[in-house]
Amino acid sequence: MTNALIVIDVQESFRARPLWRTLDNPGLIGNVRRLVDAARADGSLVVWVLHAEPGSAGVFDPVHGHVRLVAELKAAAGEPVIVKTSHNAFSTTNLGQTLTAAGVRSVTVCGLRTEQCVETTARVAADFGYDVTFVTDATGTFPIPHWEAPADQSVEELLADPRTLAAADVKARTEYALAGRFATVRTTGGVTGS
Repeated sequence: MTNALIVIDVQESFRARPLWRTLDNPGLIGNVRRLVDAARADGSLVVWVLHAEPGSAGVFDPVHGHVRLVAELKAAAGEPVIVKTSHNAFSTTNLGQTLTAAGVRSVTVCGLRTEQCVETTARVAADFGYDVTFVTDATGTFPIPHWEAPADQSVEELLADPRTLAAADVKARTEYALAGRFATVRTTGGVTGS
């Protein structure tokens, strides 16, 4: 096995936030499912990564029950489900050892959030010498508030603030930053051939 599909943070925690309704990519879960089906069909390793913030009292705190895959996706028997507490999927997990043990040399990354955990994982994977494919339409993100915006602003206030960075701009900047430097940027159809 030389390739692994790493599905990052496609979990119920995000749905538990009001911000979920601003997700830029309504096809995210369907595209992730297509990648998973293709990876399983070609014998690639599928690795599921979840984000947890124990003790935070928020939606990423495991005590609330949201730190689990979205209902539409299921890990198959033998597919690792790794829980991380950092932005990248390597630092606080055994992901590197899992990939090495399976003989993986290239990784395909997808999931939530485009510019945060998915991009950070792609960059770290590239630094570790993996050939990285970033499947842009199998990632999702949200508008980003200006750094001076109040932390407790509502979704309506976020969307009304002219300083808010639109999700489309976030995704475009991520693609520009990764392409040719850290990853090959592709679409789901470009990876699955369908």
